[in-house]
Amino acid sequence: MSDTDLANDGGIKLVMAVVRPDKLGDVKRSLAETGAPSLTVTNVSGRGSQPAKKGQWRGEEYTVDLHQKVKIECVVSDIPADDVVDAIQEGAATGEPGDGKVFVIDVEDAVQIRTGERGRDAV
Repeated sequence: MSDTDLANDGGIKLVMAVVRPDKLGDVKRSLAETGAPSLTVTNVSGRGSQPAKKGQWRGEEYTVDLHQKVKIECVVSDIPADDVVDAIQEGAATGEPGDGKVFVIDVEDAVQIRTGERGRDAV
């Protein structure tokens, strides 16, 4: 089997997404249906196109422009990265500003710590 017959042209891809925390369950379900083997989830905060919120506390006005999000990272070699992107987009979409973004990054190498396997075998 040649590299062109393999998912991701024989390479390893990191699919990273930043989405709303309340959509995490839907994204996980969608990824499981796609067959994505594993993922890492981190709580993050940031700002983008979602508008800032103004509030008042003890008579003082404040602005919240960093919104709580979750970052999902999924490294794939046997599953096409485009399928993972579609699954995340399907699970995370609300149609409102602040739904998030998905990034696909080439991974140069991977090493499994326990076995020492490298490359696609490590994933």
